[in-house]
Amino acid sequence: MGILTSHMQEVIAGQRLIFAATVCPDGTPNLSPKGTAQVWDDDHILFTDLASPGTMGNLAANPSIELNVVDVFLRKGYRFKGKAAVHGDGAVYDAVLERMRGGPASLQRLADRVRAVALIRVESAAELVSPGYWGGATEDETRQEWQSYWDARSAEWRERERAAGVSGANGE
Repeated sequence: MGILTSHMQEVIAGQRLIFAATVCPDGTPNLSPKGTAQVWDDDHILFTDLASPGTMGNLAANPSIELNVVDVFLRKGYRFKGKAAVHGDGAVYDAVLERMRGGPASLQRLADRVRAVALIRVESAAELVSPGYWGGATEDETRQEWQSYWDARSAEWRERERAAGVSGANGE
């Protein structure tokens, strides 16, 4: 068995947005959101380059990377550290595009825009848990709190769209 447990793989599969930290050539940090992260196998996570010239340039100069994957409702997740290999063509690139074309519609629409694939060999993995749990909150309480928060934000966004005469994503 590899470093990625079945629970880690489930958490990655369940999140549509993760964050990738790389190191710029001048030594400063770069944090970039990624919406195409996938588990490749028990030791690798990948994401695609759709609009990530900074991230890919950083990885070309220094392959060190950290990925943070956090469930926004549970406020729990994982931190994965490793080294990335960038594939702009070849077997890995082709297999990822094939997987995207056979996946959810959100990935199918993006497959033809992929410029490269960052394949990360995970060297260490650590749990991330919000300090909100320190006071004794349960997962159910935390989920309910953040669900309510995002429900309220969504209602505010819909109201702003209505007031501006903008059609929302749900056809309103």
